[in-house]
Amino acid sequence: MTARAEGAGRRGRPGHDQRDVLRVAVDLFNRQGYDATSVGDVARELGLTKSAIYHHVPSKEHLLQSAIDEALDALTAALDTVAASDGLDAEQRLREVVRSSVTVLVRHLPAVTLLLRVHGNTPVEKAALARRRGIDERLADMVRQAVDEGVLRDDLDPLVISRLLFGMVNSLVEWVRPDVDEDALAASLAALAFDGLTHGALPGPAGSGSGSDRGTRR
Repeated sequence: MTARAEGAGRRGRPGHDQRDVLRVAVDLFNRQGYDATSVGDVARELGLTKSAIYHHVPSKEHLLQSAIDEALDALTAALDTVAASDGLDAEQRLREVVRSSVTVLVRHLPAVTLLLRVHGNTPVEKAALARRRGIDERLADMVRQAVDEGVLRDDLDPLVISRLLFGMVNSLVEWVRPDVDEDALAASLAALAFDGLTHGALPGPAGSGSGSDRGTRR
């Protein structure tokens, strides 16, 4: 590839591209907070002038939007893939979406961390929260289907189950490392969520109809 052709495929100054700028910006947003981070901070971290940053991206808001979209698009794609899978019952779909959510979180850890920390202070953040609510509703619907099929206990609000279940997934951002074995972590979390910590299924409350025929009582 000639220097002219290579330059035509990149936007911005030599030595950095948009991915570099986004990576550094997201790291700063997560460490300092979005509001407390300026374009000048990103420029200094990259060893560039503030004006040079604008050869790569139009604004700080664009960086936030790009990172949030990365996380939301990956989560949405994971849900779409599971929803389109044939031959899975409600419990299998729910287990698979939990595993897929863990995989997305590990593979897109900085972007997902940033997504979970937005508060709706800007139009970009408000739009992100609206998309998150849509994802939450889809997850709650999957829980309801599992309850309706009798594979989950029916004495708890499906929305509460969904929030607790995926709140556990989201909590991984506080301690997980990017080099973790994502498949093993996903399998462990799904096993804990659906099978519990004991060797056999825990019995549900009397009369709830949950757990009575799903494993050995202890």
